[in-house]
Amino acid sequence: MRQDDCFLGLDLSTQSLTAMVISLESGVVRQLSINFDQGYPRYGTRGGVPPAPDPLRVHVDPLMWVEALDDMLRLLQKEALTSRIAAVAVSAQQHGTVYLERQAETTLAGLDPADALSSGVAGIFSRTTCPIWMDSSTGRECREITAALGGEALVVRATGSVATERFAGPQIRKFWKEDPEAYARTAHIALISSFVTSLLVGRMAPVDAGDGYGTNLADIRSGTWSQAAMDASAPGLRHRLPRLAAKDYRVDRISPLMVKRFGFNAETEVVVGSGDNPCSLVGLGLIGNPNLHAVSLGTSDTCFGYLAEMPDVERTEGHIFGTADGQAMFLICFKNGSLARERIKDDFGLGWEGFSRILMETPPGNRGRVMLPYFMPEITPRVLNAGVRRFGGLAAADAAGNVRAVAEAQAMAIYLHSAWVGKRPGRVLITAGGSGNHGLLTVMADVFGAEVQTLEVKESAALGAALRAAHAWLNDHETSAGWNELCGAVVKAGAGGIVKPSADASRRYHARNGLLAVYAACERFARGLGPDPEEKIRAFREAFPAA
Repeated sequence: MRQDDCFLGLDLSTQSLTAMVISLESGVVRQLSINFDQGYPRYGTRGGVPPAPDPLRVHVDPLMWVEALDDMLRLLQKEALTSRIAAVAVSAQQHGTVYLERQAETTLAGLDPADALSSGVAGIFSRTTCPIWMDSSTGRECREITAALGGEALVVRATGSVATERFAGPQIRKFWKEDPEAYARTAHIALISSFVTSLLVGRMAPVDAGDGYGTNLADIRSGTWSQAAMDASAPGLRHRLPRLAAKDYRVDRISPLMVKRFGFNAETEVVVGSGDNPCSLVGLGLIGNPNLHAVSLGTSDTCFGYLAEMPDVERTEGHIFGTADGQAMFLICFKNGSLARERIKDDFGLGWEGFSRILMETPPGNRGRVMLPYFMPEITPRVLNAGVRRFGGLAAADAAGNVRAVAEAQAMAIYLHSAWVGKRPGRVLITAGGSGNHGLLTVMADVFGAEVQTLEVKESAALGAALRAAHAWLNDHETSAGWNELCGAVVKAGAGGIVKPSADASRRYHARNGLLAVYAACERFARGLGPDPEEKIRAFREAFPAA
Protein backbone atom coordinates (compact mmCIF):
# COMPACT_ATOMS: atom_id res chain seq x y z
CA MET A 1 0.00 0.00 0.00
CA ARG A 2 1.35 3.41 -1.00
CA GLN A 3 1.54 6.04 1.70
CA ASP A 4 -0.77 8.39 -0.17
CA ASP A 5 -3.40 5.75 -1.03
CA CYS A 6 -6.95 6.90 -0.33
CA PHE A 7 -10.40 5.36 -0.49
CA LEU A 8 -13.48 6.98 -2.00
CA GLY A 9 -17.10 6.67 -0.89
CA LEU A 10 -19.81 8.07 -3.16
CA ASP A 11 -23.26 8.54 -1.61
CA LEU A 12 -26.14 9.34 -3.95
CA SER A 13 -28.93 10.40 -1.60
CA THR A 14 -32.34 11.86 -2.41
CA GLN A 15 -31.17 15.46 -2.45
CA SER A 16 -27.46 15.34 -3.23
CA LEU A 17 -24.35 13.42 -4.25
CA THR A 18 -21.59 13.36 -1.62
CA ALA A 19 -18.02 12.21 -2.10
CA MET A 20 -15.81 11.37 0.86
CA VAL A 21 -12.13 10.59 0.47
CA ILE A 22 -10.45 8.96 3.46
CA SER A 23 -6.93 7.94 4.36
CA LEU A 24 -6.08 5.40 7.03
CA GLU A 25 -3.24 7.68 8.04
CA SER A 26 -5.01 11.02 8.32
CA GLY A 27 -8.76 10.29 8.42
CA VAL A 28 -11.11 12.29 6.21
CA VAL A 29 -9.08 13.93 3.45
CA ARG A 30 -11.89 15.65 1.53
CA GLN A 31 -15.66 15.84 1.49
CA LEU A 32 -17.66 17.39 -1.35
CA SER A 33 -21.40 17.57 -2.04
CA ILE A 34 -23.51 18.58 -5.02
CA ASN A 35 -27.11 19.55 -4.30
CA PHE A 36 -29.45 18.44 -7.07
CA ASP A 37 -31.93 21.32 -6.78
CA GLN A 38 -29.18 23.94 -6.95
CA GLY A 39 -26.89 22.20 -9.42
CA TYR A 40 -29.43 20.98 -11.97
CA PRO A 41 -32.44 23.33 -12.01
CA ARG A 42 -33.48 22.10 -15.47
CA TYR A 43 -34.79 18.90 -13.88
CA GLY A 44 -37.25 20.93 -11.80
CA THR A 45 -36.65 19.11 -8.54
CA ARG A 46 -37.58 20.21 -5.04
CA GLY A 47 -35.84 18.26 -2.34
CA GLY A 48 -34.31 16.11 -5.07
CA VAL A 49 -37.58 15.06 -6.69
CA PRO A 50 -39.80 16.80 -9.25
CA PRO A 51 -43.28 17.80 -8.02
CA ALA A 52 -46.02 15.58 -9.48
CA PRO A 53 -49.83 15.83 -9.63
CA ASP A 54 -50.13 12.46 -7.90
CA PRO A 55 -48.45 12.61 -4.46
CA LEU A 56 -48.15 8.82 -4.43
CA ARG A 57 -46.03 8.77 -7.59
CA VAL A 58 -42.41 9.90 -7.12
CA HIS A 59 -40.05 9.39 -10.06
CA VAL A 60 -36.67 10.92 -10.92
CA ASP A 61 -34.81 11.26 -14.23
CA PRO A 62 -31.65 9.10 -13.83
CA LEU A 63 -29.70 11.41 -16.14
CA MET A 64 -29.61 13.94 -13.29
CA TRP A 65 -27.68 11.41 -11.19
CA VAL A 66 -25.34 10.69 -14.11
CA GLU A 67 -24.61 14.39 -14.56
CA ALA A 68 -23.88 14.74 -10.87
CA LEU A 69 -21.47 11.79 -10.96
CA ASP A 70 -19.65 13.33 -13.94
CA ASP A 71 -19.36 16.68 -12.20
CA MET A 72 -18.28 15.17 -8.88
CA LEU A 73 -15.49 13.13 -10.43
CA ARG A 74 -14.31 16.24 -12.29
CA LEU A 75 -14.11 18.10 -8.98
CA LEU A 76 -12.08 15.31 -7.42
CA GLN A 77 -9.78 15.26 -10.44
CA LYS A 78 -9.19 19.01 -10.19
CA GLU A 79 -8.02 18.50 -6.61
CA ALA A 80 -5.63 15.74 -7.75
CA LEU A 81 -7.49 13.13 -5.72
CA THR A 82 -8.69 10.61 -8.32
CA SER A 83 -5.14 9.38 -9.01
CA ARG A 84 -4.74 8.57 -5.29
CA ILE A 85 -7.85 6.37 -4.99
CA ALA A 86 -7.00 2.72 -4.32
CA ALA A 87 -10.64 1.60 -4.14
CA VAL A 88 -14.12 3.11 -4.41
CA ALA A 89 -17.57 2.00 -3.25
CA VAL A 90 -21.02 3.43 -3.86
CA SER A 91 -23.80 4.15 -1.40
CA ALA A 92 -27.22 5.14 -2.71
CA GLN A 93 -30.76 5.79 -1.59
CA GLN A 94 -32.42 2.40 -1.29
CA HIS A 95 -35.23 0.81 -3.33
CA GLY A 96 -35.10 2.97 -6.46
CA THR A 97 -35.07 0.95 -9.70
CA VAL A 98 -33.35 1.79 -13.01
CA TYR A 99 -34.57 0.15 -16.24
CA LEU A 100 -32.10 -0.46 -19.07
CA GLU A 101 -32.31 -1.77 -22.62
CA ARG A 102 -30.25 -4.64 -24.03
CA GLN A 103 -27.51 -2.43 -25.51
CA ALA A 104 -26.79 -0.87 -22.12
CA GLU A 105 -23.78 -3.04 -21.34
CA THR A 106 -22.25 -2.53 -24.79
CA THR A 107 -22.77 1.20 -24.47
CA LEU A 108 -21.20 1.33 -21.01
CA ALA A 109 -18.14 -0.51 -22.24
CA GLY A 110 -17.69 1.79 -25.23
CA LEU A 111 -18.28 5.27 -23.86
CA ASP A 112 -16.10 8.02 -25.33
CA PRO A 113 -13.94 9.75 -22.68
CA ALA A 114 -14.37 13.02 -24.55
CA ASP A 115 -18.15 13.02 -24.09
CA ALA A 116 -20.19 13.85 -21.00
CA LEU A 117 -21.43 10.71 -19.27
CA SER A 118 -25.04 11.84 -19.57
CA SER A 119 -24.87 12.17 -23.36
CA GLY A 120 -23.15 8.81 -23.66
CA VAL A 121 -25.78 6.87 -21.70
CA ALA A 122 -28.87 8.86 -22.73
CA GLY A 123 -30.15 6.09 -25.01
CA ILE A 124 -29.78 3.08 -22.71
CA PHE A 125 -32.96 3.47 -20.63
CA SER A 126 -36.10 1.49 -21.40
CA ARG A 127 -37.92 3.68 -18.89
CA THR A 128 -37.00 7.35 -18.80
CA THR A 129 -37.77 7.84 -15.11
CA CYS A 130 -36.98 5.82 -11.99
CA PRO A 131 -39.41 5.28 -9.12
CA ILE A 132 -37.60 6.01 -5.86
CA TRP A 133 -38.13 5.22 -2.18
CA MET A 134 -40.74 7.96 -1.78
CA ASP A 135 -43.11 6.33 -4.30
CA SER A 136 -46.25 4.85 -2.72
CA SER A 137 -48.28 4.17 -5.88
CA THR A 138 -48.11 0.35 -5.91
CA GLY A 139 -50.62 -0.59 -3.21
CA ARG A 140 -52.60 -2.85 -5.57
CA GLU A 141 -49.44 -4.63 -6.69
CA CYS A 142 -48.43 -5.19 -3.06
CA ARG A 143 -51.77 -6.86 -2.39
CA GLU A 144 -51.41 -9.02 -5.50
CA ILE A 145 -47.90 -10.16 -4.51
CA THR A 146 -49.03 -10.86 -0.95
CA ALA A 147 -51.90 -13.01 -2.17
CA ALA A 148 -49.67 -14.90 -4.60
CA LEU A 149 -47.14 -15.71 -1.85
CA GLY A 150 -49.75 -16.84 0.69
CA GLY A 151 -50.17 -13.86 3.00
CA GLU A 152 -48.16 -11.22 4.85
CA ALA A 153 -46.55 -13.60 7.34
CA LEU A 154 -45.03 -15.71 4.57
CA VAL A 155 -43.88 -12.63 2.64
CA VAL A 156 -42.12 -11.27 5.74
CA ARG A 157 -40.49 -14.58 6.59
CA ALA A 158 -39.17 -15.07 3.06
CA THR A 159 -38.19 -11.55 2.00
CA GLY A 160 -37.67 -9.71 5.31
CA SER A 161 -40.53 -7.24 4.76
CA VAL A 162 -44.19 -7.13 3.94
CA ALA A 163 -44.87 -6.29 0.31
CA THR A 164 -43.88 -2.62 0.38
CA GLU A 165 -44.91 0.06 -2.12
CA ARG A 166 -41.45 1.47 -2.79
CA PHE A 167 -39.70 -1.91 -3.14
CA ALA A 168 -38.54 -3.22 -6.51
CA GLY A 169 -40.93 -6.20 -6.70
CA PRO A 170 -44.16 -4.17 -6.61
CA GLN A 171 -42.62 -1.39 -8.72
CA ILE A 172 -41.54 -3.83 -11.43
CA ARG A 173 -44.96 -5.47 -11.38
CA LYS A 174 -46.68 -2.12 -11.90
CA PHE A 175 -44.33 -1.28 -14.78
CA TRP A 176 -44.96 -4.66 -16.44
CA LYS A 177 -48.74 -4.25 -16.12
CA GLU A 178 -48.89 -0.64 -17.33
CA ASP A 179 -46.29 -0.77 -20.12
CA PRO A 180 -45.66 -4.37 -21.20
CA GLU A 181 -43.90 -3.25 -24.39
CA ALA A 182 -41.33 -1.22 -22.47
CA TYR A 183 -40.92 -4.08 -19.99
CA ALA A 184 -40.24 -6.43 -22.92
CA ARG A 185 -37.45 -4.07 -24.06
CA THR A 186 -35.94 -4.09 -20.58
CA ALA A 187 -32.91 -6.37 -20.35
CA HIS A 188 -31.50 -5.12 -17.03
CA ILE A 189 -33.17 -3.81 -13.88
CA ALA A 190 -30.66 -2.23 -11.53
CA LEU A 191 -30.97 -0.69 -8.11
CA ILE A 192 -29.52 2.81 -7.89
CA SER A 193 -26.41 1.57 -6.08
CA SER A 194 -25.70 -1.10 -8.71
CA PHE A 195 -26.44 1.35 -11.54
CA VAL A 196 -23.87 3.89 -10.32
CA THR A 197 -21.39 1.05 -9.74
CA SER A 198 -22.03 -0.07 -13.33
CA LEU A 199 -21.00 3.38 -14.56
CA LEU A 200 -17.71 2.99 -12.68
CA VAL A 201 -16.82 -0.48 -14.01
CA GLY A 202 -18.25 -0.14 -17.52
CA ARG A 203 -20.58 -3.14 -17.30
CA MET A 204 -23.63 -4.27 -15.37
CA ALA A 205 -22.66 -4.62 -11.72
CA PRO A 206 -24.10 -6.93 -9.05
CA VAL A 207 -26.21 -5.74 -6.14
CA ASP A 208 -25.34 -6.58 -2.56
CA ALA A 209 -27.67 -8.05 0.06
CA GLY A 210 -27.80 -4.76 1.95
CA ASP A 211 -29.71 -3.27 -0.97
CA GLY A 212 -30.99 -6.47 -2.59
CA TYR A 213 -32.96 -7.61 0.46
CA GLY A 214 -34.99 -4.39 0.21
CA THR A 215 -36.80 -5.54 -2.91
CA ASN A 216 -39.36 -8.20 -1.84
CA LEU A 217 -37.51 -10.40 -4.35
CA ALA A 218 -34.79 -12.07 -2.28
CA ASP A 219 -34.86 -14.99 0.14
CA ILE A 220 -33.08 -13.47 3.15
CA ARG A 221 -32.28 -16.87 4.67
CA SER A 222 -30.58 -18.36 1.61
CA GLY A 223 -29.13 -15.10 0.28
CA THR A 224 -30.47 -15.74 -3.23
CA TRP A 225 -33.22 -14.35 -5.41
CA SER A 226 -36.52 -16.06 -4.59
CA GLN A 227 -38.09 -17.71 -7.61
CA ALA A 228 -41.54 -17.59 -6.00
CA ALA A 229 -41.22 -13.86 -5.28
CA MET A 230 -39.99 -13.14 -8.80
CA ASP A 231 -42.87 -15.15 -10.31
CA ALA A 232 -45.34 -13.20 -8.16
CA SER A 233 -43.91 -9.90 -9.45
CA ALA A 234 -43.41 -10.17 -13.23
CA PRO A 235 -42.59 -12.75 -15.92
CA GLY A 236 -39.01 -13.40 -17.00
CA LEU A 237 -37.61 -11.41 -14.10
CA ARG A 238 -34.66 -13.58 -13.12
CA HIS A 239 -32.51 -12.83 -16.15
CA ARG A 240 -33.23 -9.10 -15.80
CA LEU A 241 -31.89 -8.79 -12.25
CA PRO A 242 -28.24 -8.26 -11.30
CA ARG A 243 -26.34 -10.98 -9.51
CA LEU A 244 -27.00 -10.89 -5.76
CA ALA A 245 -23.91 -10.75 -3.53
CA ALA A 246 -24.26 -11.90 0.09
CA LYS A 247 -21.32 -9.79 1.37
CA ASP A 248 -18.73 -7.26 0.21
CA TYR A 249 -16.23 -8.11 -2.49
CA ARG A 250 -14.28 -6.47 -5.30
CA VAL A 251 -16.36 -6.27 -8.50
CA ASP A 252 -13.61 -5.22 -10.90
CA ARG A 253 -11.01 -2.59 -11.60
CA ILE A 254 -12.34 0.80 -12.59
CA SER A 255 -13.15 1.13 -16.28
CA PRO A 256 -10.68 2.52 -18.85
CA LEU A 257 -13.15 5.36 -19.43
CA MET A 258 -12.81 6.46 -15.81
CA VAL A 259 -9.02 6.32 -16.10
CA LYS A 260 -8.95 8.46 -19.25
CA ARG A 261 -11.72 10.93 -18.42
CA PHE A 262 -11.10 11.48 -14.71
CA GLY A 263 -7.50 10.43 -14.06
CA PHE A 264 -8.10 7.38 -11.90
CA ASN A 265 -5.25 4.89 -11.53
CA ALA A 266 -5.85 1.87 -13.77
CA GLU A 267 -5.43 -0.35 -10.68
CA THR A 268 -8.24 1.35 -8.75
CA GLU A 269 -10.69 -1.28 -7.54
CA VAL A 270 -14.47 -0.97 -7.37
CA VAL A 271 -16.31 -2.68 -4.50
CA VAL A 272 -19.93 -3.83 -4.79
CA GLY A 273 -22.35 -0.96 -4.14
CA SER A 274 -24.92 -0.90 -1.35
CA GLY A 275 -27.79 1.09 0.11
CA ASP A 276 -27.29 4.18 2.23
CA ASN A 277 -28.56 2.53 5.40
CA PRO A 278 -26.27 -0.53 5.24
CA CYS A 279 -23.42 1.89 4.50
CA SER A 280 -24.36 4.04 7.49
CA LEU A 281 -24.25 0.91 9.64
CA VAL A 282 -20.57 0.61 8.65
CA GLY A 283 -19.87 4.35 8.98
CA LEU A 284 -21.24 4.40 12.52
CA GLY A 285 -19.14 1.44 13.63
CA LEU A 286 -22.15 -0.82 14.25
CA ILE A 287 -20.96 -3.90 12.34
CA GLY A 288 -20.85 -6.71 14.91
CA ASN A 289 -22.35 -4.55 17.69
CA PRO A 290 -26.05 -5.24 18.40
CA ASN A 291 -26.06 -3.17 21.63
CA LEU A 292 -26.03 0.18 19.84
CA HIS A 293 -28.77 1.47 17.56
CA ALA A 294 -28.66 4.40 15.17
CA VAL A 295 -31.16 7.02 14.10
CA SER A 296 -30.57 8.89 10.86
CA LEU A 297 -32.30 12.27 10.74
CA GLY A 298 -32.17 12.78 6.99
CA THR A 299 -34.68 13.28 4.19
CA SER A 300 -36.38 10.27 5.71
CA ASP A 301 -35.83 9.33 9.33
CA THR A 302 -34.58 5.79 9.89
CA CYS A 303 -33.80 3.64 12.89
CA PHE A 304 -31.44 0.73 12.34
CA GLY A 305 -28.97 -1.61 13.98
CA TYR A 306 -26.95 -4.81 13.65
CA LEU A 307 -28.67 -8.11 14.42
CA ALA A 308 -26.86 -10.84 16.34
CA GLU A 309 -29.36 -13.32 14.88
CA MET A 310 -32.23 -13.24 12.43
CA PRO A 311 -35.41 -12.32 14.36
CA ASP A 312 -38.36 -14.64 14.08
CA VAL A 313 -41.16 -12.39 15.36
CA GLU A 314 -44.50 -11.76 13.72
CA ARG A 315 -44.56 -8.19 12.44
CA THR A 316 -45.82 -6.05 9.60
CA GLU A 317 -43.43 -3.10 10.04
CA GLY A 318 -39.71 -2.72 9.58
CA HIS A 319 -37.28 -4.53 7.34
CA ILE A 320 -34.36 -6.94 7.40
CA PHE A 321 -31.42 -6.13 5.12
CA GLY A 322 -28.03 -7.74 4.63
CA THR A 323 -24.78 -6.28 5.94
CA ALA A 324 -21.27 -5.87 4.58
CA ASP A 325 -20.03 -8.82 6.65
CA GLY A 326 -22.72 -11.18 5.35
CA GLN A 327 -25.01 -10.92 8.40
CA ALA A 328 -28.22 -8.90 8.90
CA MET A 329 -29.54 -5.55 10.15
CA PHE A 330 -32.98 -4.18 10.97
CA LEU A 331 -34.35 -0.91 9.65
CA ILE A 332 -37.52 1.08 10.17
CA CYS A 333 -38.15 3.99 7.79
CA PHE A 334 -40.29 7.12 8.27
CA LYS A 335 -40.90 9.14 5.11
CA ASN A 336 -41.77 12.39 6.92
CA GLY A 337 -38.28 13.18 8.17
CA SER A 338 -36.36 16.36 7.46
CA LEU A 339 -38.91 17.53 4.88
CA ALA A 340 -41.53 17.68 7.66
CA ARG A 341 -39.16 19.49 10.03
CA GLU A 342 -38.24 21.93 7.27
CA ARG A 343 -41.91 22.55 6.50
CA ILE A 344 -42.63 23.58 10.10
CA LYS A 345 -39.42 25.63 10.28
CA ASP A 346 -40.20 27.47 7.04
CA ASP A 347 -43.90 27.99 7.81
CA PHE A 348 -42.94 30.01 10.88
CA GLY A 349 -39.95 31.78 9.31
CA LEU A 350 -37.42 30.10 11.57
CA GLY A 351 -33.80 29.12 11.08
CA TRP A 352 -32.45 25.89 12.53
CA GLU A 353 -30.97 27.80 15.47
CA GLY A 354 -34.38 29.21 16.31
CA PHE A 355 -35.98 25.79 15.83
CA SER A 356 -33.52 24.29 18.32
CA ARG A 357 -33.97 27.15 20.80
CA ILE A 358 -37.73 26.56 20.86
CA LEU A 359 -37.18 22.88 21.62
CA MET A 360 -34.95 23.78 24.56
CA GLU A 361 -37.43 26.34 25.92
CA THR A 362 -40.73 24.43 25.56
CA PRO A 363 -41.86 21.80 28.09
CA PRO A 364 -41.40 18.08 27.34
CA GLY A 365 -44.82 16.63 26.60
CA ASN A 366 -46.01 19.87 24.96
CA ARG A 367 -48.90 20.08 27.47
CA GLY A 368 -50.51 17.09 25.82
CA ARG A 369 -50.62 18.62 22.35
CA VAL A 370 -49.72 16.13 19.61
CA MET A 371 -49.09 16.26 15.89
CA LEU A 372 -49.07 13.46 13.33
CA PRO A 373 -46.81 15.14 10.72
CA TYR A 374 -48.00 13.32 7.60
CA PHE A 375 -47.08 16.05 5.12
CA MET A 376 -46.71 13.27 2.57
CA PRO A 377 -47.93 9.65 2.57
CA GLU A 378 -46.21 7.85 5.44
CA ILE A 379 -44.37 4.53 5.40
CA THR A 380 -44.39 3.77 9.13
CA PRO A 381 -47.18 3.42 10.02
CA ARG A 382 -48.60 2.96 6.57
CA VAL A 383 -50.72 6.05 5.84
CA LEU A 384 -51.42 6.72 2.17
CA ASN A 385 -53.67 9.77 2.64
CA ALA A 386 -51.37 12.67 3.43
CA GLY A 387 -52.45 15.36 5.87
CA VAL A 388 -51.25 16.79 9.19
CA ARG A 389 -53.38 15.76 12.16
CA ARG A 390 -53.35 17.85 15.36
CA PHE A 391 -54.71 16.85 18.76
CA GLY A 392 -55.10 18.31 22.24
CA GLY A 393 -55.88 21.82 21.06
CA LEU A 394 -52.66 22.28 19.09
CA ALA A 395 -53.34 25.34 16.92
CA ALA A 396 -51.90 25.45 13.42
CA ALA A 397 -50.66 29.02 14.08
CA ASP A 398 -48.79 28.14 17.30
CA ALA A 399 -45.10 28.24 16.32
CA ALA A 400 -43.64 26.91 19.56
CA GLY A 401 -46.30 24.24 19.94
CA ASN A 402 -45.85 22.95 16.38
CA VAL A 403 -42.04 22.90 16.57
CA ARG A 404 -42.17 20.86 19.78
CA ALA A 405 -44.97 18.66 18.38
CA VAL A 406 -43.17 17.69 15.16
CA ALA A 407 -39.93 16.84 16.98
CA GLU A 408 -41.72 14.80 19.65
CA ALA A 409 -43.90 13.02 17.09
CA GLN A 410 -40.91 11.86 15.08
CA ALA A 411 -38.99 10.69 18.15
CA MET A 412 -42.00 8.87 19.59
CA ALA A 413 -42.84 7.20 16.30
CA ILE A 414 -39.28 5.88 16.05
CA TYR A 415 -39.39 4.60 19.64
CA LEU A 416 -42.80 2.92 19.37
CA HIS A 417 -42.34 1.32 15.97
CA SER A 418 -38.93 -0.14 16.82
CA ALA A 419 -40.26 -2.15 19.78
CA TRP A 420 -40.35 -5.40 17.78
CA VAL A 421 -36.56 -5.48 17.54
CA GLY A 422 -36.32 -6.48 21.22
CA LYS A 423 -33.92 -5.16 23.85
CA ARG A 424 -33.61 -1.39 23.89
CA PRO A 425 -30.11 0.00 23.26
CA GLY A 426 -28.04 1.60 25.98
CA ARG A 427 -27.00 4.36 23.61
CA VAL A 428 -28.37 5.73 20.34
CA LEU A 429 -26.08 7.14 17.65
CA ILE A 430 -27.53 10.05 15.68
CA THR A 431 -26.41 10.80 12.14
CA ALA A 432 -27.32 12.84 9.02
CA GLY A 433 -28.38 16.48 8.84
CA GLY A 434 -30.51 16.64 11.99
CA SER A 435 -27.66 15.33 14.14
CA GLY A 436 -26.25 18.84 14.41
CA ASN A 437 -29.40 20.21 16.08
CA HIS A 438 -29.04 20.14 19.88
CA GLY A 439 -32.78 20.54 20.44
CA LEU A 440 -33.59 17.48 18.34
CA LEU A 441 -30.90 15.48 20.15
CA THR A 442 -32.38 16.46 23.51
CA VAL A 443 -35.88 15.37 22.50
CA MET A 444 -34.51 12.08 21.18
CA ALA A 445 -32.59 11.39 24.41
CA ASP A 446 -35.63 12.15 26.57
CA VAL A 447 -38.03 10.03 24.50
CA PHE A 448 -35.65 7.05 24.35
CA GLY A 449 -34.58 7.49 27.97
CA ALA A 450 -31.03 6.85 26.78
CA GLU A 451 -27.87 8.75 25.91
CA VAL A 452 -27.61 9.90 22.34
CA GLN A 453 -24.27 10.48 20.65
CA THR A 454 -23.21 12.25 17.51
CA LEU A 455 -20.04 11.59 15.58
CA GLU A 456 -17.38 13.87 14.16
CA VAL A 457 -18.38 12.90 10.60
CA LYS A 458 -22.04 13.56 9.84
CA GLU A 459 -22.19 11.88 6.43
CA SER A 460 -22.20 8.31 7.73
CA ALA A 461 -23.37 6.75 4.45
CA ALA A 462 -20.53 8.28 2.41
CA LEU A 463 -18.09 7.38 5.18
CA GLY A 464 -19.44 3.83 5.31
CA ALA A 465 -18.98 3.46 1.56
CA ALA A 466 -15.37 4.65 1.85
CA LEU A 467 -14.74 2.23 4.75
CA ARG A 468 -16.26 -0.62 2.75
CA ALA A 469 -13.87 0.20 -0.09
CA ALA A 470 -10.94 0.21 2.34
CA HIS A 471 -11.99 -3.02 4.06
CA ALA A 472 -12.44 -4.94 0.82
CA TRP A 473 -9.17 -3.59 -0.63
CA LEU A 474 -7.11 -4.40 2.47
CA ASN A 475 -8.48 -7.91 2.85
CA ASP A 476 -8.15 -8.54 -0.87
CA HIS A 477 -4.46 -7.64 -0.50
CA GLU A 478 -3.99 -10.02 2.45
CA THR A 479 -3.96 -7.25 5.04
CA SER A 480 -6.42 -8.27 7.75
CA ALA A 481 -8.59 -5.35 8.83
CA GLY A 482 -11.47 -5.37 11.30
CA TRP A 483 -14.54 -3.21 10.78
CA ASN A 484 -14.41 -1.37 14.10
CA GLU A 485 -10.64 -0.94 13.83
CA LEU A 486 -11.06 0.78 10.46
CA CYS A 487 -13.91 2.97 11.66
CA GLY A 488 -11.96 4.03 14.76
CA ALA A 489 -8.97 4.97 12.63
CA VAL A 490 -11.01 7.42 10.58
CA VAL A 491 -13.74 8.89 12.77
CA LYS A 492 -13.89 9.89 16.43
CA ALA A 493 -16.84 10.72 18.63
CA GLY A 494 -17.72 14.38 18.31
CA ALA A 495 -16.45 16.66 21.07
CA GLY A 496 -19.34 17.19 23.48
CA GLY A 497 -21.37 14.87 21.28
CA ILE A 498 -23.20 13.00 24.06
CA VAL A 499 -26.60 14.22 25.27
CA LYS A 500 -28.03 12.59 28.39
CA PRO A 501 -31.77 12.28 29.06
CA SER A 502 -33.55 14.20 31.77
CA ALA A 503 -35.17 11.80 34.24
CA ASP A 504 -38.17 14.11 34.68
CA ALA A 505 -38.64 14.61 30.94
CA SER A 506 -38.36 10.87 30.23
CA ARG A 507 -41.00 10.18 32.89
CA ARG A 508 -43.43 12.44 31.02
CA TYR A 509 -43.11 10.16 28.02
CA HIS A 510 -42.83 6.76 29.68
CA ALA A 511 -45.18 6.96 32.67
CA ARG A 512 -48.41 4.98 32.61
CA ASN A 513 -50.31 8.04 31.36
CA GLY A 514 -47.32 9.53 29.56
CA LEU A 515 -47.18 11.09 26.13
CA LEU A 516 -46.07 7.87 24.43
CA ALA A 517 -49.46 6.36 25.34
CA VAL A 518 -51.16 9.53 24.06
CA TYR A 519 -49.24 9.45 20.79
CA ALA A 520 -50.00 5.76 20.20
CA ALA A 521 -53.72 6.49 20.77
CA CYS A 522 -53.60 9.40 18.29
CA GLU A 523 -52.00 7.15 15.68
CA ARG A 524 -54.63 4.43 16.16
CA PHE A 525 -57.46 6.96 15.96
CA ALA A 526 -56.10 8.61 12.81
CA ARG A 527 -55.87 5.20 11.14
CA GLY A 528 -59.40 4.20 12.14
CA LEU A 529 -58.13 1.58 14.59
CA GLY A 530 -59.09 3.11 17.94
CA PRO A 531 -61.26 5.61 19.82
CA ASP A 532 -60.78 9.37 20.07
CA PRO A 533 -57.61 10.01 22.14
CA GLU A 534 -59.21 12.79 24.20
CA GLU A 535 -59.37 10.60 27.34
CA LYS A 536 -55.66 9.79 27.01
CA ILE A 537 -54.85 13.48 26.61
CA ARG A 538 -56.92 14.35 29.71
CA ALA A 539 -55.14 11.64 31.72
CA PHE A 540 -51.75 13.00 30.66
CA ARG A 541 -52.67 16.52 31.74
CA GLU A 542 -53.89 15.27 35.10
CA ALA A 543 -50.67 13.30 35.63
CA PHE A 544 -48.48 16.23 34.58
CA PRO A 545 -50.45 19.40 35.38
CA ALA A 546 -47.40 21.62 34.99
CA ALA A 547 -46.26 19.96 31.78
